Amino acid sequence: MVLANVLLETAAMGFILPIAQCDLNLTNQDKGILSAISFAGIITSSHLWGFLADTKGRRRVIRPTLLIAFIVTVFSSFSHTFWVMVLLRFMNGFFVSGGSATIYAYLGEFHTDKTRSRAMMGSSFIFAIGAMILPMIAFIVINQNWILPIPFLGIVYKPWRLFMVVCGIPGLLCGLSMFTLPESPKFWLAHDREEKAIEVLQKMQRWNGGSADLKLKHILPEEEQPGSTMQLNNKAASTENFASAFLKSMWNQTAPLFHKQYIRITLIVCTIQFWLYVVTNGMYMWFPHIINSMVEFMDAHPGEMKQICHIVYDKHESLYKADGTMECVAKLENTTYFYSLIMEILYASSFAFIGVIINRVGKISILFFCTILFSSCGLAAVLVVDPSIAAYLYVLFFLVGVAINVLGAATVELYPTQMRAMAICVSLMFGRLGSVVGANIVGALLANNCEMTFYAACGALYVCAFLTLLIPRSTLAPPAKPVLDDT
Repeated sequence: MVLANVLLETAAMGFILPIAQCDLNLTNQDKGILSAISFAGIITSSHLWGFLADTKGRRRVIRPTLLIAFIVTVFSSFSHTFWVMVLLRFMNGFFVSGGSATIYAYLGEFHTDKTRSRAMMGSSFIFAIGAMILPMIAFIVINQNWILPIPFLGIVYKPWRLFMVVCGIPGLLCGLSMFTLPESPKFWLAHDREEKAIEVLQKMQRWNGGSADLKLKHILPEEEQPGSTMQLNNKAASTENFASAFLKSMWNQTAPLFHKQYIRITLIVCTIQFWLYVVTNGMYMWFPHIINSMVEFMDAHPGEMKQICHIVYDKHESLYKADGTMECVAKLENTTYFYSLIMEILYASSFAFIGVIINRVGKISILFFCTILFSSCGLAAVLVVDPSIAAYLYVLFFLVGVAINVLGAATVELYPTQMRAMAICVSLMFGRLGSVVGANIVGALLANNCEMTFYAACGALYVCAFLTLLIPRSTLAPPAKPVLDDT
């Protein structure tokens, strides 16, 4: 649900921008900025939340950030200008980030090596279900005709504003649910709180229907890796500037990721994440606009052949007229939601299928195959002249996003507990940077160089597919082993 919330909070903007164009007086460049600004907020805070999750606790980061993010979402629905919306969506991304990366480490640390990958893919399936309901929510809420004037704010509250709030509700529910869930037992163990770790394991035993109390005398910790245990040194903080001590501790937590033992895998994971997010988040923000343009063309010119980018060029000319005026879009075409729903159904089905085969086939093989297959669909989409076929190939192109969650499952297993949340946050920080780059490049190039965005993205993904073959297939840190009390 936390992962689904991140998707709803960020991807919802793709459905909002075509409708809010006149209300916020948006150009293509403005749309690119709004598409990317939440990801910029996520980038800004990813390092901070990763550090705090590794030093203060996963739960203590996830709970407040989700609740604050929802409050900011409510305020952003009342934005009356472009720049107010930019500021509030940046703040929303800043806090959403707290749960988006930390949740991987939190979930993974409740499972053994045998079940961790399957659990991660199970959570990804729920994420895909959230993605699947996004176009449904958009269709139900956005395509309404009511308006509510609010004179003292100088806005007319329309369905697209309510849609923003609805997409933030899962974050509110997740934040509240974290009051009942325990801290990660591996976090307690890594911070020399063995008794707390045992309490959590005993609680898990009861929740899982265990017939007898779990009796543990001792838990053997993971073998320490050089530089892997870094905490904020309170003594140092008391004798020097706290901000300086805080930044120094954050650096000490991050630096091991680039030590000799980990630097190669860190760079590979960050590079792959960057390009996966360029497509699945950055370019996806323009998916409703491009698909809606194609649907309008196919309805107006049935049977006519034209490449996807030529349709986009024609649509841009009709939206932004030579006299400086712009055409307002009140609703998206119903078929646009259909294509979105098809994509999300395929997305969820892919996660379910991968969850079944991941232990048998292996994460690396799945990463390679998915990246090659779906990148080829994107390349074909821009070359095919039949718009109906191109639309489905365009839909399949975004299924490369399943690789993000498989890569996350692989990354969790490559680092020891004390570095895990920071490793995920740093890799996702590069991913979110890719989102910002992707959204803004598409915004800048779409009107005149549409083809170039596809060629560059697909070419980079082919390279990433071969980089996945360099990812180690075994865990770099041995798991903790409990010692059972036989008495």
